[in-house]
Amino acid sequence: MGRLFGTDGVRGVFGRDLTTDLARGLGRAAAVVLRRHERGHPVFVVGRDTRASGALLERALAEGIGAAGADVILAGVQPTPAIAFMTSDLGADAGVVISASHNPADDNGIKFFGPEGFKLSDELEDEIEQELRRGESAAPPVPGRVLQLPGGEASYLEHLARAAEAPLAGIRVVVDCANGAAHEVAPEALRRVGAEVIPIHDRPDGRNINDGCGALHPEVVAAAVLAHGADAGLALDGDADRALFADAGGRVIDGDQVLAACAVALKEEGRLEGNAVVTTVMANLGFHRAMQEAGIEVVTTRVGDRYVLEEMLRRGAVLGGEQSGHVIFRQHATTGDGLLTAVRFLSLAARRGCTVADLAAVMRPFPQVLRNVPVAHKERLEDASMVWQAVRAAESALGTSGRVLVRASGTEPIVRVMVEAEAERIALRHAEAIAEVVRSALA
Repeated sequence: MGRLFGTDGVRGVFGRDLTTDLARGLGRAAAVVLRRHERGHPVFVVGRDTRASGALLERALAEGIGAAGADVILAGVQPTPAIAFMTSDLGADAGVVISASHNPADDNGIKFFGPEGFKLSDELEDEIEQELRRGESAAPPVPGRVLQLPGGEASYLEHLARAAEAPLAGIRVVVDCANGAAHEVAPEALRRVGAEVIPIHDRPDGRNINDGCGALHPEVVAAAVLAHGADAGLALDGDADRALFADAGGRVIDGDQVLAACAVALKEEGRLEGNAVVTTVMANLGFHRAMQEAGIEVVTTRVGDRYVLEEMLRRGAVLGGEQSGHVIFRQHATTGDGLLTAVRFLSLAARRGCTVADLAAVMRPFPQVLRNVPVAHKERLEDASMVWQAVRAAESALGTSGRVLVRASGTEPIVRVMVEAEAERIALRHAEAIAEVVRSALA
């Protein structure tokens, strides 16, 4: 049996990979492990997104936690970063989010945060998994309580408002809430900083999360910006831990461009600790060139905001992120936060008296083609010699004017093929050729 925890908690199709029994067992195991680590009577803060399965998993998880003698504070529908913030703000021992982030509505997931709001280490996740597989243990003398936290986002909203560089008065922003966890919090957060907000996809029904909207489809908010004559657009994913943007001309601004703009601004103002920014292997070549021109060191990790954060903490870096829109402002948050990113990026433009397009112009993205190839055996990728021969051939043809990245997804049964080149047609040709080999080799 493989490792239960992936790069972002436990995730899978509800009722098949992720059941209420598994949620109950995970809750019990996590509470047992925390008690073992001398935390006395642990307290868990639990939040969820808008998926129909969320309430069922929440109930089961709370039952498991309570059965192991820990207390549960139910925060209801909340963004993932809000739960990370609340865990620390309330002095709880752990936070739990029931969400599959950007995945389809049939999926769901469970991820844990420690007392300071950081995602749990691989080692602690492994300990929870081992406890889960051991099965039921002796019941504690005092069962845990389940408490409600209505309006728990109030302190989180205040935290976001404090992070603004300047008021957003006079700025009109379209916010695509992805029918997800931030459908109420996101518009309110930006209104508190002075923006005029036009929310879209803010009517979740349990099935429409991420469906043709949000950060997976930033072209949707880009079109809405043009339709409403707005100054900017914000696209969140289902749990609001990532953010992409659109400028007034309807052009999409990705995480690399946001990260580049914020890094250059911090350096110019003498606030970029260590003169370094942390990103992943997915970062565009244009990002690397922009950082080189600005005299900023780029530190690269594997894909996953948890790995970006680990490297940031190791180096003392204050800024890191991913092309997908996870951006971590270490002085303000312990994880990627789409709303915090929006407040920081939009208010930076307001303070400088420029547009978001002006900020994004610090880097010129290389054309990038990404193919997500469904496969039956992603675990065989490392040993698939045919795939790596195709990769080497493409790398040889591209030379220094492009690059190739092939990796298995940590959360889905797919292999991602990414090719960058100076011309899109060249990147497309190589990406399609490699994807075909992947499809054949790992069927």
